Amino acid sequence: MRQHRDEISLRTEGRRLTEITRRIDGFTEDSGIANGLLTAFCRHTTASLLIQENADPDVQLDLMDAFARLAPEGADWRHGAEGADDMPGHVKAALAPASLSIPIIDGALALGTWQGVYLAEWRAAGRQRRVLLHAIGD
Repeated sequence: MRQHRDEISLRTEGRRLTEITRRIDGFTEDSGIANGLLTAFCRHTTASLLIQENADPDVQLDLMDAFARLAPEGADWRHGAEGADDMPGHVKAALAPASLSIPIIDGALALGTWQGVYLAEWRAAGRQRRVLLHAIGD
């Protein structure tokens, strides 16, 4: 049994989905693990990780619109010390996962044809974000 870990650091461009599949693919290749499990963990309370369609960019836009309807800015939030977008960001992060588990088969992520891994930034302004990666297997 082998283990490998690393961290992705990226600057987001504000409220949007940023695809990180290629960076995770590179980590998986570097791990030398042929069969196992990758865990990705977002180290923030106003960002999330998602597996979503990467073929039609309208899917990403529609998802962001749906989340905006679920937790709008300007609602009567008690927590507002860090700006109007902060508490809606916390709610969205509570609804979307902070971590993902993806099988590694024959040295590659076992994603479906149209699946990509995304970091969802829920705040309006870009931020420096970190995603911890850990792979275990043979």
